[in-house]
Amino acid sequence: MRAETSFDTGEVSPATAPSGPFVLIANRKSGTNSRDRDALDRACAVLGDDTRLETWDAEGGEDLGAVVAKAIDSGAGCIVAAGGDGTAMAVADALLGTGVPMGCLPLGTFNYFARGLGLSEDPEEAARALKSATPVEIEVGTVGGHVFLNNASLGIYPAILKERESIYARWGRRRIMAHWSVVRTFWQFQRPMRLHLDVDGAVHQVRSPLVFVARSAYQLERFNLAGAEAISDDRMAVLIGRADSRWGLFKLTWRLVTRRMRQGRDYDLLPARKLLVETTRKRALVAYDGEKRRAAAPFDFAMSGDKRLTILLPEADPRTP
Repeated sequence: MRAETSFDTGEVSPATAPSGPFVLIANRKSGTNSRDRDALDRACAVLGDDTRLETWDAEGGEDLGAVVAKAIDSGAGCIVAAGGDGTAMAVADALLGTGVPMGCLPLGTFNYFARGLGLSEDPEEAARALKSATPVEIEVGTVGGHVFLNNASLGIYPAILKERESIYARWGRRRIMAHWSVVRTFWQFQRPMRLHLDVDGAVHQVRSPLVFVARSAYQLERFNLAGAEAISDDRMAVLIGRADSRWGLFKLTWRLVTRRMRQGRDYDLLPARKLLVETTRKRALVAYDGEKRRAAAPFDFAMSGDKRLTILLPEADPRTP
């Protein structure tokens, strides 16, 4: 019996394990402390003597696609994203549609995607699970053609992430600094966005400070948000924030970060295969799986369709009731 997952796993590939060696892909600019280096070494030892480690420099603009293509050309049977959700997303983007299985070695801060697969955050246990895992094809979310595995968003949430990153860089990663980033973002974020939404052909005109598009039922559950049923139906869960005043915006923002948002009061839920968002602004900040970039409107969110990602799905933990 395989592990319970937070998405529709689609068709199971005929092979029960990848053929060829594992190749671990790690961002050399993250996880540089001795603990993470040791974790990579221990995971490689579990996966086998022919396991290789490749690194890439995300901040330096190095082409991960070229790193992954080189690994595949050299005979890799499985590409393992060794890091957090950002690394997993980048590797998934490079592997989408190739048929080459992707594994995850959760070494990041949150590891929502890997945890949604049922993988342990202990690197050796996760590596052992990958050795006996089953290749499974899944659809993933995309925004502007870029893969996201957990969520993508417009509005107040990307602004909070940007402000938090700046504050952490100056003052360190402390809870009080995370709350301060919310306050600062609130004062800088002036008013709700005017949005034209095309949701699978149905048009909606709304004013909202937040569009949150989810593909991880595990993450939705962690944030106490609705939408898991849409994920299991191979759709995106589109959450549209409700706030038409400055006080309403503050309450929405605070409930978002304290995980107390409620459907119908704080947001509306729209299941979708395709979502086109037009705004009155020519460009806006988009966040996906923790990464951020400014992009030009309109914003095209969609399921990947025939282009699927092959992932390694671990067996269920026999200790799980």
